[in-house]
Amino acid sequence: MYDMRKLFVKSELVPVVVQDAATKDVLMLAYMNEESLRKTLDTGYTWFYSRSRGQLWQKGETSGNVQRVVSVVPDCDDDTLLVTVDQTGVACHTGNWSCFFAEPILRKGQ
Repeated sequence: MYDMRKLFVKSELVPVVVQDAATKDVLMLAYMNEESLRKTLDTGYTWFYSRSRGQLWQKGETSGNVQRVVSVVPDCDDDTLLVTVDQTGVACHTGNWSCFFAEPILRKGQ
Protein backbone atom coordinates (compact mmCIF):
# COMPACT_ATOMS: atom_id res chain seq x y z
CA MET A 1 0.00 0.00 0.00
CA TYR A 2 1.39 3.40 -1.00
CA ASP A 3 2.10 5.79 1.87
CA MET A 4 0.67 9.08 0.58
CA ARG A 5 2.39 11.02 3.37
CA LYS A 6 5.57 10.78 1.26
CA LEU A 7 3.98 13.24 -1.17
CA PHE A 8 3.79 15.99 1.44
CA VAL A 9 7.27 15.82 2.96
CA LYS A 10 8.67 18.64 0.78
CA SER A 11 5.53 20.79 0.73
CA GLU A 12 1.93 20.93 1.95
CA LEU A 13 0.85 21.09 -1.70
CA VAL A 14 1.69 18.69 -4.50
CA PRO A 15 1.33 19.62 -8.19
CA VAL A 16 -1.13 17.46 -10.09
CA VAL A 17 -1.00 16.94 -13.85
CA VAL A 18 -4.47 15.93 -15.05
CA GLN A 19 -4.62 13.84 -18.23
CA ASP A 20 -7.63 12.62 -20.19
CA ALA A 21 -7.74 8.81 -20.23
CA ALA A 22 -9.16 8.54 -23.74
CA THR A 23 -7.20 11.18 -25.65
CA LYS A 24 -4.07 11.35 -23.46
CA ASP A 25 -4.36 15.16 -23.65
CA VAL A 26 -2.93 17.08 -20.70
CA LEU A 27 -6.00 18.92 -19.44
CA MET A 28 -4.73 21.03 -16.58
CA LEU A 29 -2.31 21.50 -13.73
CA ALA A 30 -3.65 21.99 -10.22
CA TYR A 31 -2.56 21.38 -6.63
CA MET A 32 -3.66 18.97 -3.93
CA ASN A 33 -3.11 18.94 -0.22
CA GLU A 34 -3.60 15.82 1.92
CA GLU A 35 -7.29 16.52 2.42
CA SER A 36 -8.08 17.05 -1.26
CA LEU A 37 -6.14 13.91 -2.19
CA ARG A 38 -8.05 11.95 0.42
CA LYS A 39 -11.38 13.29 -0.91
CA THR A 40 -10.31 12.43 -4.46
CA LEU A 41 -9.48 8.87 -3.46
CA ASP A 42 -12.67 8.49 -1.37
CA THR A 43 -15.10 9.94 -3.93
CA GLY A 44 -13.49 8.91 -7.22
CA TYR A 45 -13.72 12.50 -8.51
CA THR A 46 -11.00 15.16 -8.49
CA TRP A 47 -10.72 17.61 -5.62
CA PHE A 48 -8.03 20.27 -5.51
CA TYR A 49 -6.70 22.96 -3.22
CA SER A 50 -7.12 26.52 -4.51
CA ARG A 51 -4.03 28.55 -3.66
CA SER A 52 -5.83 31.83 -4.41
CA ARG A 53 -8.95 31.08 -2.36
CA GLY A 54 -7.21 29.00 0.30
CA GLN A 55 -9.82 26.24 0.18
CA LEU A 56 -10.74 22.91 -1.38
CA TRP A 57 -12.77 22.73 -4.56
CA GLN A 58 -14.21 19.89 -6.57
CA LYS A 59 -13.61 20.10 -10.32
CA GLY A 60 -16.96 20.65 -12.02
CA GLU A 61 -18.79 21.48 -8.81
CA THR A 62 -20.56 24.44 -10.44
CA SER A 63 -20.02 23.78 -14.17
CA GLY A 64 -20.85 20.08 -14.22
CA ASN A 65 -17.56 19.41 -16.04
CA VAL A 66 -16.45 16.74 -13.60
CA GLN A 67 -13.43 14.47 -13.74
CA ARG A 68 -13.95 10.81 -12.80
CA VAL A 69 -10.63 9.39 -11.66
CA VAL A 70 -9.18 6.46 -13.58
CA SER A 71 -5.75 6.38 -11.91
CA VAL A 72 -3.50 8.31 -9.54
CA VAL A 73 0.24 7.78 -10.02
CA PRO A 74 3.10 9.47 -8.12
CA ASP A 75 6.25 10.47 -9.99
CA CYS A 76 9.66 9.00 -9.26
CA ASP A 77 10.43 11.62 -6.58
CA ASP A 78 7.05 11.40 -4.80
CA ASP A 79 6.45 15.12 -5.29
CA THR A 80 4.06 15.24 -8.26
CA LEU A 81 0.95 13.29 -9.21
CA LEU A 82 -0.39 12.24 -12.58
CA VAL A 83 -4.15 11.87 -12.34
CA THR A 84 -5.81 10.24 -15.34
CA VAL A 85 -9.51 11.01 -15.68
CA ASP A 86 -12.63 10.54 -17.73
CA GLN A 87 -13.44 14.19 -18.44
CA THR A 88 -17.06 15.33 -18.71
CA GLY A 89 -17.29 18.51 -20.78
CA VAL A 90 -14.36 20.89 -20.95
CA ALA A 91 -11.54 21.07 -18.43
CA CYS A 92 -10.66 24.76 -18.65
CA HIS A 93 -12.66 27.55 -17.05
CA THR A 94 -12.30 29.48 -20.34
CA GLY A 95 -14.46 26.93 -22.13
CA ASN A 96 -11.54 25.19 -23.85
CA TRP A 97 -11.08 21.43 -23.72
CA SER A 98 -7.64 21.83 -22.11
CA CYS A 99 -5.98 24.66 -20.22
CA PHE A 100 -3.06 24.34 -22.67
CA PHE A 101 -4.47 26.01 -25.77
CA ALA A 102 -2.37 29.18 -26.00
CA GLU A 103 0.09 29.95 -28.80
CA PRO A 104 3.37 28.16 -28.03
CA ILE A 105 6.16 30.27 -26.57
CA LEU A 106 8.64 27.98 -28.30
CA ARG A 107 8.15 25.29 -30.90
CA LYS A 108 11.22 23.47 -32.21
CA GLY A 109 11.80 23.98 -35.91
CA GLN A 110 10.16 27.39 -36.18
